[in-house]
Amino acid sequence: MEGTTDDTGPGRSSGASPGALAALGLDLTAAVALAETAEAEFMLALHDGAPTEARRALGMHSERVAGGVAVVMAADPTGGYWNKALGFGLAAPVTEDLVAHLVDLYATAGAPAMTLQVAPSLLPEDWDELCAPHGIVGGSVWAKLLRHADVPVSPSVTELRIGRIGRDDTDAYARVFATGFGMPPEPHLLSMFAAAGAGGRGFTAYGAWDGDRLVAAANLHVAGPAAAFCGAATLPEARGRGAQSAFMRVRVEAARAAGCGWMSTETWQESEGAHNPSLQNMLRSGFVEVYDRRNWVWRP
Repeated sequence: MEGTTDDTGPGRSSGASPGALAALGLDLTAAVALAETAEAEFMLALHDGAPTEARRALGMHSERVAGGVAVVMAADPTGGYWNKALGFGLAAPVTEDLVAHLVDLYATAGAPAMTLQVAPSLLPEDWDELCAPHGIVGGSVWAKLLRHADVPVSPSVTELRIGRIGRDDTDAYARVFATGFGMPPEPHLLSMFAAAGAGGRGFTAYGAWDGDRLVAAANLHVAGPAAAFCGAATLPEARGRGAQSAFMRVRVEAARAAGCGWMSTETWQESEGAHNPSLQNMLRSGFVEVYDRRNWVWRP
């Protein structure tokens, strides 16, 4: 969940790291399938698990197509973040017809943007030619990371109380998530977060409390062989107190208990002058960068 959809830039993101794949004992095809499927399934579950009123008010719907998923939020209060099409190229090739269908889907819905996320190894040779007629441009780059369940859990130290989110905590959880990610506290968007925080559709949510106040939140989604570490946020005034390291530890343990052999996550890739603490925390927690994936952005 970490990153933006409007950081435009030229070029195509890099492919997988041979050293990383060797360290994990995976080939490129297997790594991409684990990472892309885990993210696509949690995004679909998050959208489809939103309350009916929120789905109606925000113009939300989803579609499985060509082996991937498209999640639409026409009245996206963030300006486009929650409109994503991903998981493509695994079950069927990425084609001109698919790109045209997706653009039509989001345009017809009146969405403010679409972010098309395809692993670089699955992009066709004529990708630039497919994008040009639709005005699709290269945006920000995300790092995709995997972790084997057998890797030892990194120790973590925090004075914050770490635990599962309960039914009475979901509203606070939603507000911490929105604030931590810099998103507006729009009521229907908050209700989508709260539904996931309540443990819907494969989610298990965690919180960090300073006394009685929730100051950080995280979520885990399980829907296949790779558990998705699908977002963790801390209020600005509580950062640097160990919440994120503790969330990594408890989610690794929970994913193992759920029988997952792999764990997947993603965050925005660092660039010159832009340090991403989340990425460094992931690496310290046993995750390995396997490839970078550029966001491809369409706007009406």
